[in-house]
This record gives sequence, structure tokens and C-alpha cells, in this order.
Amino acid sequence: MQKFKYSNTNKRYHTLDYFYKQKFGCKVCKISLNAGFTCPNIDGTLSKNGCIYCSKSGSGEYGGNPKENLIEQFNSIKQIMNKKWPHAKYIGYFQARTNTYAPLNILKEKYETILNQKNVVGLSIATRPDSITDECLNYLADLNKKTFITVELGLQTIHDKTSKLINRCHDLQCFEKTLKKLQDKHIFTVVHIINGLPGETKDMMIDTVKYLNKLNIDGIKIHMLSVLKDTPLEKYYQIKPFHILTKDEYIDIVINQLEYLNPKIVIQRLTGDPMKNQLITPLWTTKKINVLNGIDKEMVKRNTYQGAKCDTV
Repeated sequence: MQKFKYSNTNKRYHTLDYFYKQKFGCKVCKISLNAGFTCPNIDGTLSKNGCIYCSKSGSGEYGGNPKENLIEQFNSIKQIMNKKWPHAKYIGYFQARTNTYAPLNILKEKYETILNQKNVVGLSIATRPDSITDECLNYLADLNKKTFITVELGLQTIHDKTSKLINRCHDLQCFEKTLKKLQDKHIFTVVHIINGLPGETKDMMIDTVKYLNKLNIDGIKIHMLSVLKDTPLEKYYQIKPFHILTKDEYIDIVINQLEYLNPKIVIQRLTGDPMKNQLITPLWTTKKINVLNGIDKEMVKRNTYQGAKCDTV
């Protein structure tokens, strides 16, 4: 097989590193930040329980230290990255909780604090599809004319039964409307999905990807469900144990999902990396490099690649 078009390594999928180097002409590092935002799904606006899998940090385990201000967080992580990539540019990644869920003046202050740092070429903003006001959207569109803005939308699954079970508190129509608004503003949009949700079959997980492929998303993050301590999912798992994907099952599903994705879609993540001291199961997710290497080796074995089964290439 010839080298995959959208990769600068031996990967058979469209890597984020390749995308950034093509766009900016250099290495670009994402710096994860905790800006102290909350979420409508935990503050009582929608519910007080949150998504059942969500940790207390709101997926911000690898974000900056919330006890530090944003500039301190940024510089702390930048110093570490600078040792390996001294000539890199940076993207501020607002990761923890819902990062558009605040008044516009607060969003402006936090976003622009990071954009004003040296060698920052853009922002990546993780949020929910029900938490972007038109006022916020217009502001992001204006920012996008000056820098590179990415919005990361949590979807997790297209299946309503599962969505209700995990307490997402928004429906698929809400996601579609928000994605369309972002696309109309030409904002680069990445969608998060989770494999291994309770009751979902392999075909259901693949159907989620097939659906997203038809919507012409720009990027995707694929996660494996982690059962974490002190979450509603932990209690659910104790009462109603469900099948947890093995590493081999997960690798097989991810490869099938990649085959149905247009090769132009940027693959920003292929597995999660939970904190060991918080994880109940599956323990194999703590060895992220083994999972990624397993995906690479199996794709070579199958002689397959991203988009192999895609009819929109």
C-alpha cells in the first residue's frame, strides 16, 4: 500500500500533527487549560448530576492547575513542551467542563488572555452543543478571522436511548443545529464520541461515525468509556454491570470507524487516557501507547486505512 496521503508518519489516518504542520508550517502544541468554567449539566440549569461518566474535573485531568491563573497554567505547560519542541507554536486548549458557558465579557477576557501570549496561533474550545449563544457564536466568528478557532462539540452517541441513559440532556437535533451554525461561520469543528457506552453494539458505534461522516465535520475525537471513581457511572456499573470492551474489541471497532470516515477528517484522538488513581475499569486504557500501536499494527495487517469504506471520498 502507498503511504497514506494525510500523514507525515506511518499512520494510516489523518493525524493532527500532519494537519497542523500543513496549516502552520511547523510543530504546533496544544496546551490544556482549566479556566474555571462550570457546566449547565451540573449547576442545575439542566441537571445537577452531570453526564454519568464525567469526572469531578469535567474532563480536565490533564488541564492546567486550577489554582493557577491562565497565564501561569499556560507558561507551566509551555516550559515542559519547549524542552522537546523549542520552535513550536501553541494552541490554547480550553478543556475542562463547558468553555462557552459564561457571559461574553468573561469569555473574551479568558480567550484573549491566551491569544495575547507569544507564539499562540489559535484556540481550541471544548463545549456542549446547547451552550453556544448567538452572541458567543458571532464573537467566535470574528475571532476566527484573526486566528485559528476550533470548537470541540461533545456528542458521544447518536442513539437517543443511550444519550438519555448517560444524562447528556440535549438531543441530536440540538447538535445538528449547532454544528450547522458553526459550519456556516466557517469555524473548524471537532466532534467527541465515546465507544463502549452501556448497551451499545459495535454496529451502533459505527453508525455514529457514519452519521458524522455525512455531516462533513472537520475533525473527530474517539474515546473509550472509562468507569471512574465517584461518578454516577460507577454506581450504575455496580448495580447493572455491562460489558466493558476489551482492548482487542476496541481496536477492531476504531479501525472500522476510521474506514467509514472521509480521509480529510482530522483524527484528533483515538483513545482516552484516564488517571490511574481514578480508574475502575478498563485498566488497559492506562497504557495509551499500547492501544495506539495496536491500532497501527492491525491496520497494516488488514491493509486498510481511513476512508477505505467511505463513499464520500
